[in-house]
Amino acid sequence: MTQENLFKEELVKNALYRMDESTRMISKSLAEISEDEVWQKPNNSLNSIGNLILHLCGNITQYVVSSLGENEDVRNRNLEFSISNSATKIELLKQLEDTVDTAKRIIFDASEKQLLQLKSVQGFTFSGVGIIMHVVEHYSYHTGQIAFWVKLLRNKDLGFYSGMDLNTKNE
Repeated sequence: MTQENLFKEELVKNALYRMDESTRMISKSLAEISEDEVWQKPNNSLNSIGNLILHLCGNITQYVVSSLGENEDVRNRNLEFSISNSATKIELLKQLEDTVDTAKRIIFDASEKQLLQLKSVQGFTFSGVGIIMHVVEHYSYHTGQIAFWVKLLRNKDLGFYSGMDLNTKNE
């Protein structure tokens, strides 16, 4: 296997792992709140968990499915933030999982050319690698916001890594 193939394999493996972790954490967070709380907004400058999930679906679709996957860009970003009470927790999670699964397949199947090719996305210019890094970072960022909001609502640790010793030192 060539050095380039090893790099691509490592990049893809880690990107898909991080995406799966964010999906797991959002699923665990949704299990802790009510249907009404999914659409609750803390104030006018913040988004509901439901809107954040719709936003994640839109962003992942625009960056990976459309740009990296070379499909038409049909995103309506403003709609992601203006919708309220449009779906249940189960429906939102299913939409997110389906979007992430589609994106993961595209990332997995991306050629070296697609990973290096520059693309214009949302007014920015990224290579395929840059697109993957953006999506992983953006997904993680909003996952943290969702977890924070749920912890604030429930005043409890969500136990994302319960059973693991996170104080283990590097070898």
